[in-house]
Amino acid sequence: MSRRAGAKVIRFEFAMPHRARAIITKAEITNLYRRRAKNYDLAAKLYNLVGFRIDSYRELAIDSLHLKLGDTVVDIGCGTGANFSRLRERVGQDGKIIGVDSTDAMLTKVRQRVAQRRWRNVELVQRDAAAYQFPGKVDGVISTFAIIYVAEFDDVIRRGSRALNGGGRLVVLDFKLPNRWISRLAPLAVVDTLPWGLSKELASRHPWESIAKYMKPMPMRERYGGFVFIAVGEQEENA
Repeated sequence: MSRRAGAKVIRFEFAMPHRARAIITKAEITNLYRRRAKNYDLAAKLYNLVGFRIDSYRELAIDSLHLKLGDTVVDIGCGTGANFSRLRERVGQDGKIIGVDSTDAMLTKVRQRVAQRRWRNVELVQRDAAAYQFPGKVDGVISTFAIIYVAEFDDVIRRGSRALNGGGRLVVLDFKLPNRWISRLAPLAVVDTLPWGLSKELASRHPWESIAKYMKPMPMRERYGGFVFIAVGEQEENA
């Protein structure tokens, strides 16, 4: 797909379905997102054209954190920092945002975003989510369109839940396979050809089950015909 902006043509390469090897490796994910980093934000917004309301889904997920001014929140797989403006609205200048991502090119983009806006309360960590050590206590953990790419997602959620203060929430916004009649009508290519390396096998992972295992689960919400979910867990007050 290409889009002309004046004399400049911006091209987006769409990932082909991974049929021979459905689940891509960590190195392949890192390389994929290095290539996507430059036009990531614009490419993501283009999916509004097919009814994929990514900004609306992010807003719902961040609202579900129930953050307050002064809170600390960890964004796992933060990418280019697409969540940061909304998170900062919630935690204010006295709160803190910790963005974690394994891809250097994505963090380069988010550093530019942070510098342009002169945000002083953002900490960036280049680390695989599976190896990231959560800080002592935080008030929220969020992952948007990232955690199903992590084979160790259950352990990430377990450790994230332990890092939460009592009453803190962990929220996952990600892709799933619908379990209703639409799953027979909607081609899996809708998922497979998203330019983020997604596959049927990755979308078959169930992070909400891990949330229910380690925290008090809130009712899960679905969007985009069941292809998108928002799962929320809350830490016990006496934790």
